[in-house]
Amino acid sequence: MFVVTGNRLLDGIVVYLAAAHHWVEDLQRARLYETADEAQVALGEQSDVVVSLDVIPVIKNDDGGIAAERLRERIRADGPTIQPFDTIPLERQFSKAAD
Repeated sequence: MFVVTGNRLLDGIVVYLAAAHHWVEDLQRARLYETADEAQVALGEQSDVVVSLDVIPVIKNDDGGIAAERLRERIRADGPTIQPFDTIPLERQFSKAAD
């Protein structure tokens, strides 16, 4: 299975193509295509509101949901894997030059 993804031009948020050529932020609401060729046709019909369009493979989870097959796409869907400011001591988070 495959979905069409990209980044919304206005704010860079990762979005997925849903039914009726509507863009959604939730991978679970994305339209599923059986083949990459079907997804590629849908990708070619999109407007200028989304950039970096791509067709990505997805797999079904045990709970019935879907997940991106590749790690890169899972990170795009779920966000950063770390919170960098949680690991940096507070005094190093902000520049002293800003005083």
